[in-house]
Amino acid sequence: MALKDYCFDGSKKCKLSKIPTNSKKDKVDKEKIIQKTEKNMLKMQEYQNRLYADGREGLIILLQAMDAAGKDSTIKNVMSGVNPQGVEVHNFKTPSAEELAHDFMWRVNKCIPRRGMIAIFNRSYYEDVLVVQVHDMNKGYHMAERVIGQSKEDFFGKRYGHIRSYEDYLFENSYRIVKIFLNVSYEKQKERFLERLDMPEKNWKFSSSDLKERALWGDYQKAYEKTINETASKNAPWYVIPADQKWYTRYLVSEAILDAMKAIDPQYPEMPAEEKAKLDEYRQALLEEK
Repeated sequence: MALKDYCFDGSKKCKLSKIPTNSKKDKVDKEKIIQKTEKNMLKMQEYQNRLYADGREGLIILLQAMDAAGKDSTIKNVMSGVNPQGVEVHNFKTPSAEELAHDFMWRVNKCIPRRGMIAIFNRSYYEDVLVVQVHDMNKGYHMAERVIGQSKEDFFGKRYGHIRSYEDYLFENSYRIVKIFLNVSYEKQKERFLERLDMPEKNWKFSSSDLKERALWGDYQKAYEKTINETASKNAPWYVIPADQKWYTRYLVSEAILDAMKAIDPQYPEMPAEEKAKLDEYRQALLEEK
């Protein structure tokens, strides 16, 4: 399988149970993959420099996943080579009272980067059709009855539509969105939870709520699958990336980001002709300085 096999742009249906969570089916060489990842990161540095100088498009990298899938480490490693001045990272957790008093895209709008910049969303507005749906949280929203009185199917069906329209809106305003779902297995999540319990330096990562959410694994898988299929589009595709082996995850994520950067194809601005004609004059003035 290649990156395109993990990409969902609305032309085919996503069935999570059929998608690998590791590299076994792809039969790749670990050392070669690590080398390719390093090369990709160097290419990303150059593209980021051009993206910033060009300033005509912005890039949003959006990560969603079950707990312990490796979102933080993926961000840390894949983006380690880029200039931090050109990258913003936003973590979207449980909405605050102020955020809940606004429309569900309100907190996201404040985090859209200026064109030329990269924004990374660690979780995102998709939480509003994932955890909200799994836990029926919408029933407790302080909203008009005409909204919260709808059937669950209608309520979330409209939210999927809002998301599709919002992503189209961003694309038409010169933004690219790379949506990544880190597809970790049930078994690997258990292994990583146990590691957090066994290693004192990782204890802080574990919460009793992790086990409560794990018990809803099947519900979350259905919600993710539905969400991916309802919101995948040509201009805002989903990448369902195997997440059991971090070295392979990082490679595929770097490939997805690099593909988006290549599609943007940013260029360094051309100096005005009249200024370019004076370059020799400026150079000579500097050389003659005493």
